[in-house]
Amino acid sequence: MCELLGMSANVPTDICFSFAGLIQRGGNTGPHSDGWGITFYEGKGFRTFKDHNPCYQSKIAEWVQNYPIKSQSVISHIRQANRGEVSLVNTHPFTRELWGRYWTFAHNGQLAEYEDWPTGRHRPVGETDSEFSFCWLLSQLESKFPKPPADMTDVFRFIAQCCDQLQTKGVFNMLLSDGHYVMSYCTNHLYWITRRAPFGKASLIDEEMTVNFREKTTPNDVVTVIATQPLTNDETWHRMKPGEYGLFHHGELIEGNAEQLKEVAYAKPKEKKKRRQI
Repeated sequence: MCELLGMSANVPTDICFSFAGLIQRGGNTGPHSDGWGITFYEGKGFRTFKDHNPCYQSKIAEWVQNYPIKSQSVISHIRQANRGEVSLVNTHPFTRELWGRYWTFAHNGQLAEYEDWPTGRHRPVGETDSEFSFCWLLSQLESKFPKPPADMTDVFRFIAQCCDQLQTKGVFNMLLSDGHYVMSYCTNHLYWITRRAPFGKASLIDEEMTVNFREKTTPNDVVTVIATQPLTNDETWHRMKPGEYGLFHHGELIEGNAEQLKEVAYAKPKEKKKRRQI
């Protein structure tokens, strides 16, 4: 299976530390050697970097790891192919336009007997079940909401219902973002952690790297990182249960369908714009 990595932050933040751990799993400490990709949102635009080569050997991944692109919403993926050839067109994340905004999607798992589900005008380019399910999701959204509602949480609640249908077809772990919100949905493996003051140190599991977040943050910074498996060995990650979803905005959990998620949600602090690493 593949692995996912996402981030939601209340200030422009680079994901170099977390990405450094993920890329090692792309063929070195893990078997996910069939390509990788990462999307950074910046305002209404985005930057996507992809490579169908193993992540830990990719010069592009090395460049991304060392270049601190700042973003408040990030989606990343490393692939272990199970449907569709190893190629750039089948490499996640996938991005499409809906309602005048870009949506980015990455999936971990495998689906079956989904080919007859309608996708409307949203057609997959590659052969993966992942891209097909993304097109189906967008088609369902467009049918349910011809125009985006004033309250976007209604949209993501509906997406969660669609994800419930998709997981009847197999394993469906997902990250989705429109640049403002980051949504996670779990079938079997998905963890998340919210970092806020008082900050401390953290060490990666897959790489000899430690960072002291206290030196790189302000007391108002809030950052949530979501991953298929925990990336650090000295922090407490929250494991999602099958059928759970979480919706994050500016680093804060604002919506979820399980008490475990709601109990660890905190009141939003006042935002202060600052660039830094996490």
